[in-house]
Amino acid sequence: MASVVSNKQVMTGTFLMWLECAGISLEARPGQFVMVHCGEETVLRRPLSIHQADGGKFALLYAIIGKGTQWLSQCSPGVEVDILGPLGNGFMVYPDSRNLLLIAGGIGIAPLMSLADRAISDGRNVILLYGTANKDRYHLPSGVTEVAATEDGSIGYKGMITELVPEHVEWADQIFACGPLPMYRAMAKMSELKNKPVQVSLEMRMGCGMGTCYACTIRTRQGLKQVCKDGPVFDMNDVIWEEIKT
Repeated sequence: MASVVSNKQVMTGTFLMWLECAGISLEARPGQFVMVHCGEETVLRRPLSIHQADGGKFALLYAIIGKGTQWLSQCSPGVEVDILGPLGNGFMVYPDSRNLLLIAGGIGIAPLMSLADRAISDGRNVILLYGTANKDRYHLPSGVTEVAATEDGSIGYKGMITELVPEHVEWADQIFACGPLPMYRAMAKMSELKNKPVQVSLEMRMGCGMGTCYACTIRTRQGLKQVCKDGPVFDMNDVIWEEIKT
């Protein structure tokens, strides 16, 4: 059980919730997630990325997309939330990597912030490419070097965030991404990324979050994998993107 510390809207339909639970916060690694029980009217838990961790507290950044997250948005400070985690395998940063390129599409910023925080505290260099539809976007904490793109051109580069990837590839020792499926498919076609280590965080519908229901199975070049148990972080070039439907 985690106690809500704060729960505030930070973008239209998107909330940042901080919870008190040292058992999760102190064990969580960047890229891992939790399964959240969202009220009595929902049967299945909802998978949410761990956005940040600070001492005995951790944060969830989530968008309202159904009755589960709608219930979560109404939780006030002091409410106890039933949470299972941390779950899954997170990002892997190589010991000798100094320059990390992070690529976020929309709410895909959620799992990348804990990675950025950890990398900066370790003395690594971080550039975050952050793409959104318009200027209604999450305000990043200080310390993160952001390169912005918006589809309508209201902030930064006008266009898709993937269009900015090639000019940063040579600088990066490793690349980490989270975003919608079209973003991953575009990245998988880039010749500039073929020989680069690229890790992506997949968002899939899950039933259990622990590998028992097989609802989140995907096909990779290494065979069938479960996003909850084998991921949610995968090598981009291992995933067979044309067979993923969601």
